[in-house]
Amino acid sequence: MAQFHWDPDSYLELMREEVPQYERLQDEVAAATAGAAVRRVLDLGTGTGETARRVLAAHPGAELVGIDESAGMLAAARTALDPARARLVEGRLQDPLPEGPWDLVVSCLAVHHLDGDGKADLFRRIAAVLSAGGRFVLGDVIVPEDPADRVTPIDESEGYDLPDRIDDQLRWLADAGLTPELRWVDRDLAVIAAHA
Repeated sequence: MAQFHWDPDSYLELMREEVPQYERLQDEVAAATAGAAVRRVLDLGTGTGETARRVLAAHPGAELVGIDESAGMLAAARTALDPARARLVEGRLQDPLPEGPWDLVVSCLAVHHLDGDGKADLFRRIAAVLSAGGRFVLGDVIVPEDPADRVTPIDESEGYDLPDRIDDQLRWLADAGLTPELRWVDRDLAVIAAHA
């Protein structure tokens, strides 16, 4: 999967092919943002803008800053998003986050590229930029309890895909000072909402 991962022309087709519940995962991430008073959204790992598009549709008054390390993916996202509502910036998950406060931080299918320490560090940095009562919604690949539930192709050989168990991620989120809640799980995919 890594060889196609940054190709914006084939990315969505590949995701729909290799992530059996891709559309459902995106829908569950957007649903996990419901009920929040959202004016400012930070999208980590924007890709082609699929998550951002759904989140902005769910929060018509919100503006979004999207971060991705691929200029090509951001170029694709620019065609999918309203420039009056979305500002897209090239950057990595390991970089300092844009100054908050953010009412909502979302990330879908990006955080699994960080190792455990990297995830824990990112969760602490997210907690630091969330507004009081803000929410972080994470949708990603996990290591399932039953190995038979591992259906999403990942590349662990070169340290590219580094999913973790859901209980570890819930603990790291709590250690960061957030209150995490598991919203949806389907085999090796999960959505967590964590409240400040």
